[in-house]
Amino acid sequence: MNVLSRFAAFRRGFLVCLTCLGLLAGTSSHAQTLQKVKQTGELRIGVASGDPWYYRDPVSGQWSGVGVLVGEQIAKNLGVKMVPVETTWGNSVAGLQSGQIDVMFVLDATEERKRAIDFPTTPLLWYAQGILAKEGLVAKNWEDLNKPNVRVGVALGTATDRDLTKRLPNAKIERFTNTDETVAAFNAGRVDAIGFYHSVLVIAYSKIKKGSVQIPQPVVAIPTSAGVRREQDASFRDMLDEQFKKMYASGQTQALYAQYLKTKGLDPDKLPGVTKETLEK
Repeated sequence: MNVLSRFAAFRRGFLVCLTCLGLLAGTSSHAQTLQKVKQTGELRIGVASGDPWYYRDPVSGQWSGVGVLVGEQIAKNLGVKMVPVETTWGNSVAGLQSGQIDVMFVLDATEERKRAIDFPTTPLLWYAQGILAKEGLVAKNWEDLNKPNVRVGVALGTATDRDLTKRLPNAKIERFTNTDETVAAFNAGRVDAIGFYHSVLVIAYSKIKKGSVQIPQPVVAIPTSAGVRREQDASFRDMLDEQFKKMYASGQTQALYAQYLKTKGLDPDKLPGVTKETLEK
């Protein structure tokens, strides 16, 4: 074997060793979220402003919301402490990948996100396209709004904007810069209804106490989940999947949502819930 052949053989062997070490290191780092949570006694959840999922009290700085309640319940089931870690919706994926947080509840499993992180198979909860309508305006069906004299407010460029533009071609769609401006327009009577996902509308109603939250037929229900780090050992993801199944089937998921709505002075029995079955009634 000449010098070049020996060098090539050495290089191949060296690369194989590096690959093996990399795999071992990867296996070690991926073990594990579930193992680490149990060892440290902490479940670190991402929290980002977005009521009713996450809300930070401006006075106390304490976080609350449906996502926090879910995190507390799962942490309790695991026998550990839940620790909120502040992030943003845009940075949550990077936070999971870097290990800053263990899980981000109420994170939609979009195709783009699924290329970067993992999600339990079972949905955490559901939300639906809805409206907050003025008194006297009843929309059992979307066609009840599809009239030239009905003014519907939406936030410009959102999924709701795109959906209602197609769904209500005869209605007058009024577009506003953001959610707050849209709600303000409704409160001022400049539109007859505003369209958003029903969970956002419920929070808007809790602030202005005006109108009624409705989900017209056919129901556009969307599942949401929880983002986790993609790992070779999927035990953490699978554990969450089982937790979601049990909580949903037992009614606990809806109960936690109702519990949070009560802190906003709302009667959950008079508002749409977060299960597909109740939304589609």
